[in-house]
Amino acid sequence: MKNLNILVPIDFSDLSFHAFKAAETMATFFDGKITPYHAYIPLTDIDGSYYMGLGVSSQANMTDLEPILEDRLNEVAAEHIDKKYLKNAILGIGNPAHSIIETAKEFDMIVMSTHGRTGFSRLLLGSVAEKVLRLSHIPVLVIEKDRELTPLNKILVTTDLSVNSEAAFPYAVQIAKASGASIELVHIIRYDDYEDMSGAQKSALTKKERIDKLVENHFPKIGGQVNTEVILSSESPHEAIYNLDQSRHYNLIIMSTIGRTGLKYLTMGSTTANVVRMVDTPILSINPQREDNE
Repeated sequence: MKNLNILVPIDFSDLSFHAFKAAETMATFFDGKITPYHAYIPLTDIDGSYYMGLGVSSQANMTDLEPILEDRLNEVAAEHIDKKYLKNAILGIGNPAHSIIETAKEFDMIVMSTHGRTGFSRLLLGSVAEKVLRLSHIPVLVIEKDRELTPLNKILVTTDLSVNSEAAFPYAVQIAKASGASIELVHIIRYDDYEDMSGAQKSALTKKERIDKLVENHFPKIGGQVNTEVILSSESPHEAIYNLDQSRHYNLIIMSTIGRTGLKYLTMGSTTANVVRMVDTPILSINPQREDNE
C-alpha cells in the first residue's frame, strides 16, 4: 500500500471529521495522500439550511455554492490533517453514496465515519456508510465517533476459511508490518452446526490446523506477530465477534465483505454488515471481488 491514495468523504459535521485522524494515520504508515471529498445535492428552499454556518443561503445558486464548499472543505481538512499529507479537496454532485463510490475508482482506500450530519444510525441499512461498504470495490475504513485508530497495537482478522475471506490478509500483513501491531486470526464455530459437542470440538481441532497453515502461507514475514484461534460459540458469528471485541479491545478489525457463501454484501444477514452496526472499533472492510469488477 505504498503511496496510499485516500479519499475522505465528509458532510461538514463534527462527527464526519473523525475520519480525518484515521486517514492521517494510514497516510503516515504508507506515505499516503489524503483527498477531502464532499458530495452535495443542488440547494432548494427546503434543504438550504443544511449548509447554514458555511455562508450559504437557500437562495444560493450553483455558481456561488461550489467555491464556498470547496474552500471550506480545504479549510476544515487543514485544521485536522498535517498539510504534508493533504491534496486539494474535490466535490461531487448527487446521491452521496453513489458519488463517493464513483469518485473512489481513482483511489486506493476510503476512510469515513459511520455517522454524519443526517444523524443516520448504523442500525439503518440505508445509511451512506453502509451503502459505500456494500458497493465499493476498494477497501473502506469506517470510524466510530468514540474510537480512534491509534494507538494501533492489536488487530482482529476474521476468516470463515473461504478463499473470499483471504482477500483481507494482505492488508492485515501490511498494516501490521507498518504499525508493529499483533494480529489475532480468528475462526468462529457455532455449536448449533453440529450434532453434539464432541463433533464441534473435533471440527475445531481440524480448523485450527487449517488456520495455522494459512499463517504459513499468507503471513510468513510477520508470523511472530500472529496468533490463531478457533472459538466455539452458541452465538452467531457477528455476535461472537462483538463480544470478542468487547472483552479484548481491538484497535482495528479487518474483514472481507464476502464470505463462504459468495453472497455480496446486500442483506441484513451479512456478518460484516452486522459487525459494522454493532461494534465501536474501526473496521477495514475488503471486497474480494474488486479485480473481477474492474
